[in-house]
Amino acid sequence: MSEDGVERASTYKDAGVDIAAGEDAVERIRAKVRSTFRPEVIGDIGGFGGLFSFAGHRYVHPVLVSSTDGVGTKALIAQATGRFETIGVDLVAMCVDDIVCAGAEPLFFLDYIEVGTLDPDHIEQLVEGVAEGCRQAGCALIGGEMAEHPGAMEPGEFDLVGFAVGVVERDLMLGPERVHPGDVVIGLPSPGLRSNGYSLARKVLLDQGGRRLDDPAFEGARHSLADELLEPSVIYAPAIRALLDAVDVHAIAHVTGGGLPGNLPRSLPKGCDAVVDESAWEAPRIFGEIQRLGAIGDDEMRKVFNLGLGMVAIVAREDLYRALDTLRAAGHRAVEIGHVERGHGTLRYA
Repeated sequence: MSEDGVERASTYKDAGVDIAAGEDAVERIRAKVRSTFRPEVIGDIGGFGGLFSFAGHRYVHPVLVSSTDGVGTKALIAQATGRFETIGVDLVAMCVDDIVCAGAEPLFFLDYIEVGTLDPDHIEQLVEGVAEGCRQAGCALIGGEMAEHPGAMEPGEFDLVGFAVGVVERDLMLGPERVHPGDVVIGLPSPGLRSNGYSLARKVLLDQGGRRLDDPAFEGARHSLADELLEPSVIYAPAIRALLDAVDVHAIAHVTGGGLPGNLPRSLPKGCDAVVDESAWEAPRIFGEIQRLGAIGDDEMRKVFNLGLGMVAIVAREDLYRALDTLRAAGHRAVEIGHVERGHGTLRYA
């Protein structure tokens, strides 16, 4: 109300939504989004829908494969440190590495960013991470939404969600029906937690262990705990696509929430077990720190964390060395971690 007692007109900004800040954010991210465009992208950002011209002539019977995911409570680490540059990479990884499990090529991506108060600097950093993830995955960022929700979220709080779409020829789709006894299991290393298990990791490291994010990640480490926990997820999709061109891949499993026990069996037929040797790879030290500080049992660790493997491929034994060479040439220290034998569709440890 003004000094003369006349009721002042309310505005959207008074309610906590700054339209001008949103427009500023859009202008800041425009070039970052364009940097991800593929030749199939039509138009520019700012329309009511992202446009992608599907190259149908490349396929006899194309199947579209889609996935949606978020970054979970890893967002709270980014929020606590004010470091938002890489968490968008995690978002893209969680989505495109799901659809590549069907053998699909990632085509395009959309994001949804919800904030308590829209800060253009914050949005710019988040979208730069998403754009970098899309560049790594080879997919186009063709649309998204920024939503300012005062009252529902506090200033500085945010959530990040993504949506990926890819395509695969129907006859080339991967799945459990391709897996047979005698196949070998290959693991692709993950240097960190990716985007899974952060609720337990935060409780153990920060609450129970009393660790600070600016402390060393562990004794003797030259990087901070924040550096360790914000390690961006590896995007495996390009390497898996190269593997598909090199050998007859039978199945792929993306190791996310649920760890190896929760994901590898999803790629197995009911008549086969995967037998895995945990000594075949070395888990990053952060997992040992979490287990020690939380007095967590081995089975619980396996069910919650990736323990050093972000993706698993199943191929015929005769294709093992060519597969390893292909994945290593793509930048991954891939190793044989086990084999497939007759069973009941479960994971067993050697």
